[in-house]
Amino acid sequence: MRPGCAQSVRNRTQSVRKFEAFTMQCTINWMPASGMAFSAETGSGHLLTMDGAPDGGGRNLAPRPMETVLAGTGGCTAYDVVLILQRGRHDVRGCQVVMSSERAPTDPKVFTKIHMHFVVTGPTLTDAVVERAVRMSHEKYCSATIMLGKTAEITTSFEIRPA
Repeated sequence: MRPGCAQSVRNRTQSVRKFEAFTMQCTINWMPASGMAFSAETGSGHLLTMDGAPDGGGRNLAPRPMETVLAGTGGCTAYDVVLILQRGRHDVRGCQVVMSSERAPTDPKVFTKIHMHFVVTGPTLTDAVVERAVRMSHEKYCSATIMLGKTAEITTSFEIRPA
């Protein structure tokens, strides 16, 4: 092997790993026997089923694809809020996000408004620390919220419940 070849292979391997850290895969399969249902296998090996509304050929057996987008966004921001509070050494014991949205009336029916109401539980949580965690997720960390913010007006509110 020529001098530097091992280093070159190592650099390419590191570059591929860095690229993989920024990529995501998902395989979607139509399930024709179920009307308009689809199964999704994520890159991490998990399965998710989606279905259409009956008026569109679905059988209402699973969430609609856009409901999964909204749910994924809620999961993303809830994850951030809990992690931010835990890293700040706050005693957080519960986090719920109640989401409501509006969509455009015509195709493509993108989200135009999304409201996220956080219900955070912890015995010593204060408005200041919860507001900061929600704001940091909304403005800096939650890629789903930031992406949807390109088409939707996103608003937040929160309440704190003692444990």
